[in-house]
Amino acid sequence: MRLVIGSDHGGFEAKEELKEFLQKLGHEVTDFGCHSLEAVDYPDIAQLVAEAAAGGQFEKGILLDGFGGAVCMVANKVKGCRAVSCYDVTAAKLAAAHDDANVMCLGGKTHGELALQEISKAFLETKFEGGRHERRLAKVAALEARR
Repeated sequence: MRLVIGSDHGGFEAKEELKEFLQKLGHEVTDFGCHSLEAVDYPDIAQLVAEAAAGGQFEKGILLDGFGGAVCMVANKVKGCRAVSCYDVTAAKLAAAHDDANVMCLGGKTHGELALQEISKAFLETKFEGGRHERRLAKVAALEARR
């Protein structure tokens, strides 16, 4: 799978570990930053990743910050982005299966390396179920179109 990943400084270390794990699973991972522990503004990275995922350049995106909420807030401002903060495997599976989320947001300071790996694996391996969920996503798209 072609993935795009990004983080602010709060998620940097977790992003680096997760990126390596995803590559070992065989995914092609493009890193949009940040590239150090030096402070950056999370909206800049979140926007880049959200636009790339929503625009279809990548199949899915992963964003990390300290707790997974700030980057999610920004990503959902991008038209066509369906970002969800995933705090466990169940949330990741439901985000993919029911919400057809194209960006998953994670907390680099709230979860350890193994938890982030399992959550990410669940998100990437779960397929969108379609059906009744398509009607609901159409309503989300209609709201988005009114902006």
